[in-house]
Amino acid sequence: MAVDNRSGCPINLSLEVLGDKWSLLIIRDMMFGNRRHFRALLTESEEGIASNILADRLSRLTALGMITFAPDPSHKQRIRLSLTEPAIQLVPVLAHLGAWGRRHLPVTPELAIRAELLERGGQPLWDDFMDELREQHLGLPRPPGTPSVLQQLTDAYFAELAKTTPRSA
Repeated sequence: MAVDNRSGCPINLSLEVLGDKWSLLIIRDMMFGNRRHFRALLTESEEGIASNILADRLSRLTALGMITFAPDPSHKQRIRLSLTEPAIQLVPVLAHLGAWGRRHLPVTPELAIRAELLERGGQPLWDDFMDELREQHLGLPRPPGTPSVLQQLTDAYFAELAKTTPRSA
């Protein structure tokens, strides 16, 4: 995809790849929600992306080398999306964005808990998470017995959600 860049500034160039309203949210959902299919990204996002916008952003992110797609080995009629190494390396960026948002914006506890854990865990946790994403998306093995960061983040989310969800009698 040929792009006319406004300048060679690294921040500008990064924003040209990731600065629209949806691209980072798609990458977030693939990372933290393990959403690897079009339908999951469409129906399970908190923000409610429209199907035409999702299709456009997936096409753009693919052309920019942020994601790939291939036939899903578990279902021949579905396409499975995968993050590439450049997208996986956004974990620290997303951790910092989440930490900033938690400090300065009106977040909800269940949606802020992952950002809090990522901030507290710092670079060692981010490295472990990136290794886990490399295993899931790129097929690169990680050390055996390494705990799942994604599972820790997911468990913390559901624990927070349980605190805020009224129980039925």
